[in-house]
Amino acid sequence: MLLLVGVAFVAGVVTAISPCVLPVLPIVFAGGASGGRRRPYAIVAGLVASFTVFTLVATALLSALGLPDDLLRNIAIGIVLLVGLSLLLPPLARVVERPFQALGRRAPSDAGGGFLLGASLGLLFTPCAGPVIAAVAALAATSRMSLESVLITLSYALGAGVVLLVFALAGQTGMNLRLLRAHAPQVRQALGGVIVAVAVLMILGLDLRLATYVPGYTKSLQRIERADASRQELDRLLAGDRHVLPENQLHDFGEAPDFTGIAGWLNSKPLTLASLRGKVVLIDFWTYSCINCLRTLPYVERWADTYRKAGLVVVGVHTPEFAFEHVQSNVERAVRSLDVKYPVALDNDYGTWQAWGNQYWPAKYFVDRQGHVRYAHFGEGEYEQSENVIRTLLAEKALPPPVSGSIDDQTPTELLTPETYLGSERIDRFVGSRIVPGKEADYTIPKAVPQNSLAYGGRWTVGKERIVAGDGARLRLAFHARKVFLVLGGKSRVDVAVDGHPVKTVQVTEDRLYTLVELPGEAADHTLDLSFTPGAEAYAFTFG
Repeated sequence: MLLLVGVAFVAGVVTAISPCVLPVLPIVFAGGASGGRRRPYAIVAGLVASFTVFTLVATALLSALGLPDDLLRNIAIGIVLLVGLSLLLPPLARVVERPFQALGRRAPSDAGGGFLLGASLGLLFTPCAGPVIAAVAALAATSRMSLESVLITLSYALGAGVVLLVFALAGQTGMNLRLLRAHAPQVRQALGGVIVAVAVLMILGLDLRLATYVPGYTKSLQRIERADASRQELDRLLAGDRHVLPENQLHDFGEAPDFTGIAGWLNSKPLTLASLRGKVVLIDFWTYSCINCLRTLPYVERWADTYRKAGLVVVGVHTPEFAFEHVQSNVERAVRSLDVKYPVALDNDYGTWQAWGNQYWPAKYFVDRQGHVRYAHFGEGEYEQSENVIRTLLAEKALPPPVSGSIDDQTPTELLTPETYLGSERIDRFVGSRIVPGKEADYTIPKAVPQNSLAYGGRWTVGKERIVAGDGARLRLAFHARKVFLVLGGKSRVDVAVDGHPVKTVQVTEDRLYTLVELPGEAADHTLDLSFTPGAEAYAFTFG
């Protein structure tokens, strides 16, 4: 534990001298210059306290209270704006001071006001996403807090706070210079103008965009977080059985984990890696407030445009670092602003993040045409090397040759039943009862179900993207394939029969792709019958 606490402190120091700190740095400097001796310490204390608390519990707290995930950030921006305006407009400052004077005979320009300003900055501080803060965010998102994770977060915040205190004290020292003291009212108004300008940039979402134009000059200093000893300790903290892929090695690391626990999709229908088989897939873990991620986006977007027709599919997995990044409208706004046109999966509960054992923002995983992970790169840089990997994987044949002369390639060469969606928005080749969208209704399976068609039986609620089972829910599908896969959700059970013979029972424990059927021999015509327990959710079939 001591190793991680020490690494976290150093990581916080590095963060505070990195481009990540640029949006809050002018406020820290101006805040330190606009009050008494204790104000710089109060600002940093407020920042450390609020960053620690809200990094760990903000999402759970807001969810429990039924409040919007971006409420605290909006309040913090409002407080910063008010502080700036009160420095810029002395009459407003007197109005703001009255409640404090009535309560404690202390104006907000002293320690109390400094702590409040610092607490607001703690909510607006979005550090560069190294492994330490990524691990803490993952633990907080999955409600696995411990004393160790609290100490690590506090140590990280203290590391950043020490550096920020230097800037706050520098602002105060500058204000004590004779020349500036002689023009104190005008200087305070100028500082207020700086704070207001930064607050406006935050409201418009431009603060981080501007910071991305500053080179990532601290990348080499962040290596301490990625050292072997640090990784081993992070693995222990996160679960003990997570395995991070070796970086920058072109190799076959086995079958890629599928998208798991996705809350929604932007720019695309729901995807599965099975549905993308035959394509080269680039999985990009990112979050829209991460400066490191934003600096890599132009390269990812260029690759998506350049190699789309050659068979590349880019999928951005947006895994939020902070509470306000859980809000879908915020992500949608960022995606539009950043002109991201490729599919974006909203991984709000860290399901896909954990399935991949990921520890970084940004992290890029390269999947070949057979669905195997072949390469990984974490952080910024080495774009030419990553593009060469894309070109290499695209040049590989879609169907591999036999592994030896004595083993035949069993990959089907004939047409299989196409991907089949079950929700009303994209359903096709449905037969039987008329579909009643959005309401639970009774369905009857007809005597004959044509090839590549399906029918519902029993009670179902048919939504836009999925169907939800009621009493006696059944499904019949006439398919041509050897393997059948189905995306399922809800805690439930599905009984599987092929051509009238029971095959297996599938226990559904999480939202993901399940294998229902694996038949010997070649693809052929069969009839699939499924029986569902109430509450089961089904999305789409794919075939192999």
